[in-house]
Amino acid sequence: MSRIEQTFKQLRKSGGKALIPYIMTGDPSLEATKKLIADIEEAGADIIELGVPFSDPLADGPTIQRAHERALQNGVTLRKVLALVKEIRQSSEVPLVLMTYFNPVFKFGIEAFAREASNAGVDGVIIPDLIPDEADDFIKAARQFKLDTIFLLAPTSTLERIKKVVKASTGFIYYVSITGITGAKLSIGNPMKDTLEIIRSNTGKPVAVGFGISTPQEAASVSKLSEGVIIGSAIVRLIAEGKDIKDFVKKIKEGIGG
Repeated sequence: MSRIEQTFKQLRKSGGKALIPYIMTGDPSLEATKKLIADIEEAGADIIELGVPFSDPLADGPTIQRAHERALQNGVTLRKVLALVKEIRQSSEVPLVLMTYFNPVFKFGIEAFAREASNAGVDGVIIPDLIPDEADDFIKAARQFKLDTIFLLAPTSTLERIKKVVKASTGFIYYVSITGITGAKLSIGNPMKDTLEIIRSNTGKPVAVGFGISTPQEAASVSKLSEGVIIGSAIVRLIAEGKDIKDFVKKIKEGIGG
């Protein structure tokens, strides 16, 4: 059982929900990212997503796009992200998920990436521009090196798409709460509820909801419908403003329970 699976299993027993913050690796620096991870874990994060900077992040809104740019200007690469994870593993067992686009993985080499990520201590990978239909090589390599493969669903996902994502996903399923980019306005309504019900009727795997969640109140509402809450843009914005994020993360965790 992976660290991610163990985390959701423990939370299920305690009645808690997973808090999954996202930060961009290398923004404002690699050393700062290391401290941010420690702070976020201490504040109550159950799983942490680490963004891998990329020059064309189509799924991300302006806030995270700017974080990509700052990290790239700092010379952060996929190899440096993996090296940082390896360093973090010397003192922490918090589950770490890389959120990257497919181009860096393809250039690295799919099997080589899976091997090096696993060796570094990465637990799972999210690639928003890779759909299950085109992910056979990636899934095969990830399974070989025991990496969880986390795919995305949205309010517009068809039943056919839901079944494909459910089959391809391990660790958890990432439900995109809005049909847009990260940081867009959240709407907690029937489309989300209805799709989550359909997903649950097709799998027992945990579902975490992300995109657009920016307040403790929104996180609390979403946690009633899912097993986990993902918060990215709100945290990245605070980091960019030089603000302490520990209190914000604590408030989110208190809101969702566990």
